[in-house]
This record gives sequence, C-alpha cells and structure tokens, in this order.
Amino acid sequence: MARARPGTPADGHDGRGDDGRGDAGRGDDGRRQERERLHRPFAPRRARAVAWVVAVLAVVGALLLTVLVPDVAAGDRVGFLVVGALVAAFMARQAGVRAVPDEEGLAVRNLFLSRRLAWAEVVEVRLGDGQPWVQLDLSDGDVLAVMAVQRADGASADAEARRLATLVALHSPRG
Repeated sequence: MARARPGTPADGHDGRGDDGRGDAGRGDDGRRQERERLHRPFAPRRARAVAWVVAVLAVVGALLLTVLVPDVAAGDRVGFLVVGALVAAFMARQAGVRAVPDEEGLAVRNLFLSRRLAWAEVVEVRLGDGQPWVQLDLSDGDVLAVMAVQRADGASADAEARRLATLVALHSPRG
C-alpha cells in the first residue's frame, strides 16, 4: 500500500542532490526542474486510452448501424446516432479525468465532480489494497477519490501516489 503522511519522504528521495548537500548542490535550475516535475498533472494511462478507443468505436458503430442496416425507420437511425454520441461523450469525460497541482493546491476532476483543494486540506494520501484509485484524507474528515491515479496503471500508480504525497508534504504547513 502506498501511504504517506505530509512531512515524510514519500518517494524515497531525501531532498538532497547527488552530492548530499541538499538543494544547495543543485542550483536554481535543478530546484526549478524538480518542482516542475513534481507539479505535472496527474492522469490515468490505461483508462484514458481505453476510453478514447471505446468513444471512437461507439461513434463508428452508430454510423455503421445508421448506414448499413436496411429497413430501419428514420427515428431509429437518429436513436443509433444519439446513443453513439452519448457513449462517446461519457468516454470523453472518463478520458478527461485528471488532477492538476499548483503552488496553492490541487484541482481534482473526477468523472462527475470537480473539486479544488488547498494543500493544507490534505491530511494523507492513500492507495490501499483493493482501492481502485488514490484517496485523499481531508482535514474536515472527508475522503476524496482522485481517479487520475488508478491502481490499474500498476507500478506507475504507486509512483504517482508517492509523487502526490511528496507534493502534499512539500506544501504542508505542518511540514
């Protein structure tokens, strides 16, 4: 289970450069590049690819049904197209799941809901056994799923959960 509390090294990285001098050994460019790497958006890999494939197949299938099936009423043809468009729209929304970090907090866009969090609101980052995606324990007692980091992505999901926990620790007022 990938679990990290703010203020603990979540990625196995102790914050020091190769020379052991910490940020002083990296220079401004190294620190800036590391912050940019940490602040990249989170997005699922497999689910996103599958969603786009299903969206294309739904549209193509609806078009083929509309054109190739003989003796179908015009209303049914319109129905094929509407169902194909609805499936494609749902899949596009699935492909658009993401979490975008910045210096102030995290913008989470899940399948149906979006939420903006300040870093101080995030208490813990969890990717537990059996959980399909990362969960954030929040200071108000809520738990927020972050569908952008999905267990189905395997080892990269663990790495992304550690990266998110590192961001929480980096921006934590407690750290």
